[in-house]
Amino acid sequence: MCLLSARPVPSPERLTPAARARFPAPPRPGRPELWLARVEDLRGAVAPLADELLDSGERARAAALHRVADRDGYRVAHVCLRLLLGAYLGVEPSQVPLVRRPCPVCRAPHGRPDVPGVPLCFSLSRTAGCCLLAFADTAVGADIERLPASDVVSGLTETLHPREAAELAACPPDRRPVAFARVWTRKEAYLKGLGTGLGRDLRLDHLGASARGPCRVPGWVVDDVAVGPGHAAAVAVAER
Repeated sequence: MCLLSARPVPSPERLTPAARARFPAPPRPGRPELWLARVEDLRGAVAPLADELLDSGERARAAALHRVADRDGYRVAHVCLRLLLGAYLGVEPSQVPLVRRPCPVCRAPHGRPDVPGVPLCFSLSRTAGCCLLAFADTAVGADIERLPASDVVSGLTETLHPREAAELAACPPDRRPVAFARVWTRKEAYLKGLGTGLGRDLRLDHLGASARGPCRVPGWVVDDVAVGPGHAAAVAVAER
């Protein structure tokens, strides 16, 4: 199986206005652009930019996080998101108007993130130490997770599609966390692309645990993403 790869997010000083003018063009039709931000590498450069670039809601959400590692991860993720969006769209990162679309399930404003009026879709996912950002010309969802402990796998397997639960049960115990992470990231990327997130029943969709790749989902292309040892990731892009 061929995994998609994610480019490392440049250090913020490399995304100056002059550098943004030379930034890659927006994603080509049907092909997501993927970026990986490692918190350890970027938190020092991001820290002085957070107050300048993040809006009041983002700053409040970061401040409300109790653990330093969580605050660092949030700031890295959201500063990088604004820098990349600003580069793609040709606007100052602090001026990117981030909103949430209505949730398809309950219509509350916690659906897919959006910049109104532009033909660029994006998704952000973060886990301890890493952030994955995806950009596409159609609806897109991304997810990155650290490999779970065995007790987490046992506790969540029954929430998955019955065929996925059976596939995990057939795995040797030592391989089960990796297989579970494949299922979970594929499924969450797809659900984030839909805009429902975990508000949609996880048992409804079969994404599969196979190392050969995700199962086909009508109207979507779902792929695994290579992000290094100890993690799993996936991206889902809506077909035109």
